[in-house]
Amino acid sequence: MSKAIPEPVTKLIDSFSRLPGVGPKTASRLTYYLLRAPDEVSLKLAEALNNLKSQTRYCSSCYNITVEDPCPICSDARRDHHVLAVVEEPLDVMALERTSQFDGLYHVLHGAISPVNGVGPDALRIRELVERVQKNAVTEIIIATNPGMEGDATAMYIQKELVGKGVKMTRLARGLPVGGDIEYVDTVTLSRALQGRSEM
Repeated sequence: MSKAIPEPVTKLIDSFSRLPGVGPKTASRLTYYLLRAPDEVSLKLAEALNNLKSQTRYCSSCYNITVEDPCPICSDARRDHHVLAVVEEPLDVMALERTSQFDGLYHVLHGAISPVNGVGPDALRIRELVERVQKNAVTEIIIATNPGMEGDATAMYIQKELVGKGVKMTRLARGLPVGGDIEYVDTVTLSRALQGRSEM
């Protein structure tokens, strides 16, 4: 960067631009916003970032992000402890919780199998999932990985690892988005919607 820009500014721009989805222009906008904002805005952001790393951990059971261990979902006696939804990321837990349709527990893999990106099964929490199924009275595993090559490869690998373990395995249904037009839907989604059609 230009020598006209002070080093603390360039360092913050560089730090912001390392975040996913934040390019150099957005990083610059965020930095200059913080420079103009009242001191309390920057201090609250710094405190929140510090607390993010110092106060959060992974749940020792489901590997979701939590403050207490086990997490509130795993320690909730009202939930069905016999059903696990296997998701790729903690954000997927939030998405499923927003539906208010799932009352079981979760298992967060922290990624998906992706040979292109050098992510193999050992980099994920699949071994922990198998151990959890063996130790607990899990009756159903709902594979809720993302649709696509990586999510499908992960789902197939998990299925292979759990075959013969006496647990029912299901996969989230796939189909048409609500409010979408059929003419704009890709052929794979439309094919799966036809295959997974239900009686009216």
